[in-house]
Amino acid sequence: DINHIKHALETVECLVVQDLFLTETAQLADVVLPGASFAEKDGTFSNTERRVQRVRKAIEPIGGSKPDWMILTEVMNKLGYEVSYNSPSDVFDEIARLTPQYGGMSYDRLEEKALQWPCPTKDHEGTKYLHANGPMKGKGTFVPTDYIKSYEEINSEYPYLLINGRVLYHYHSRTMTGKVDELNEISGKSFIEINPNTAKKLNIADGEKLKVSSRRGEVETTAKITDIVEEEIFFMPFHFADGAANYLSNTTLDEICKIPDLKLCAIKVEKVS
Repeated sequence: DINHIKHALETVECLVVQDLFLTETAQLADVVLPGASFAEKDGTFSNTERRVQRVRKAIEPIGGSKPDWMILTEVMNKLGYEVSYNSPSDVFDEIARLTPQYGGMSYDRLEEKALQWPCPTKDHEGTKYLHANGPMKGKGTFVPTDYIKSYEEINSEYPYLLINGRVLYHYHSRTMTGKVDELNEISGKSFIEINPNTAKKLNIADGEKLKVSSRRGEVETTAKITDIVEEEIFFMPFHFADGAANYLSNTTLDEICKIPDLKLCAIKVEKVS
């Protein structure tokens, strides 16, 4: 989120961003490196099925943009870390040498068909089903634990709970999906979902402009009345720079895993006159 990025930049002397577009993050950068799009570069794509597939360049990079591997190679050499790659295939060969799961893969093999890791040797056909004969590391261990409340609770000043998350039509900060007109027609601006009974209690109409505040900050957004959220609970997507939900988020870290409590916080909601 842009608020967290700005906070992190307070201790950064130089910010370098590589992207296809001048995003909110790129606008904060000292240097912007123009990356090539998927259609302008060769490479591989690994999906959550562990399937590694070839990506083939359709057109030459436009303007001054370059493929990721070429930009990183030039940056490393400029910083004194001498490396030499002539193609993305060279990069993949290095990955295969260093990563046993990819050890049997190469661009030549992937040219014929996609492979699923683990694929440890050149004669291995890939692993269609992971853990087909049971968990590879043995059975799991269940450990009971006590319920721990969220680090932030409601009170008289902040009487409602806000959950933030994604919508179907966008990916994270909308770096790419935010450039698609058809997606923006469906979901192009920040909003906050409110249960009809809660909206009636607060005298809030659908489409009304609201100010949402937490213990850390405030944003303005638009009311969306819907029964898919429970009473007294609000939902807000974090994709949008206008009405950025993470201005409100709680950044307290879990004591054990050190993950911030970003998904839930206490808020108050007011109309914008």
